[in-house]
Amino acid sequence: MTLRFSARFSARFSIVALLAAAFALLAGPASARCSKNLVQFGSGVQVASLDGFRLAADTSPNRVIVTFLGHASYQIDTPQGVRAITDYNGVNGFGRRPDIVTMNNAHSTHFTDDPEEGVTHVLRGWPSEPGETEAKHEVTLKDMKVWNVPTNARDWGGSSARINGNSIFIYAVGDLCIAHLGHLHHRLTGDHLEELGRIDVLMVPIDGSYTMGLPLMVDVIRQIQPSVVLPMHYWGRGQLERFEGLMVALEADFLWPDQRSVEIVKEQLPEKLTVIAVGGEGGG
Repeated sequence: MTLRFSARFSARFSIVALLAAAFALLAGPASARCSKNLVQFGSGVQVASLDGFRLAADTSPNRVIVTFLGHASYQIDTPQGVRAITDYNGVNGFGRRPDIVTMNNAHSTHFTDDPEEGVTHVLRGWPSEPGETEAKHEVTLKDMKVWNVPTNARDWGGSSARINGNSIFIYAVGDLCIAHLGHLHHRLTGDHLEELGRIDVLMVPIDGSYTMGLPLMVDVIRQIQPSVVLPMHYWGRGQLERFEGLMVALEADFLWPDQRSVEIVKEQLPEKLTVIAVGGEGGG
């Protein structure tokens, strides 16, 4: 079945609902992590209206509006009015007055030393202070909690590694967990996956070269097993179509909304892995 998005009407992926009563306590090495999803719900991602910014009339606290801003920057808005911008570089999303900005990687298109005034938390994902060997963050503002999992990155010459030079940032809003891979350059270890916990929505760079080859990135998606993938960091429909072809192995649905904002609700996550190309044919 083909689903079409409209800027004025909501669309749902399916009407199947699965209910399973199961609970578990899972210990992890990090103080912050997303709990495992042992209850799966029916699916529902809606096209969001940002006219004056409002969330749809939904009582769930486990929901966000996600807006693609360009390159690797997404804006995440919560029911209590918290706004975060990922890979904030002072260009994409500048002027939207975020409360929290994250910068995964020390590359000029992924960070800035001059964030706009009024940002409550500026979180850098690499060692940036004297004596630091890794960046570790954990902040809470109203209904959003943000923390990071450091990963390694290649140096700009590509011949060696920058240890802990990148971070995966996680944004928890209620029980909804969103992760942004940043400039990821390698598969994840068991420790990484344990620190992440269960991720519902995964923001994934699909350039296939500056970060890592697309087959390897698909392996990372397989490792994390999100419900929704939001591609980023690509240029042109060709890269997106190649990614779509590789995601066939994971039996993913692929959706092309006609605007760059979607509302995602935890209780209505798609039963089947779904890629939403909110960046359209550009994505860069």
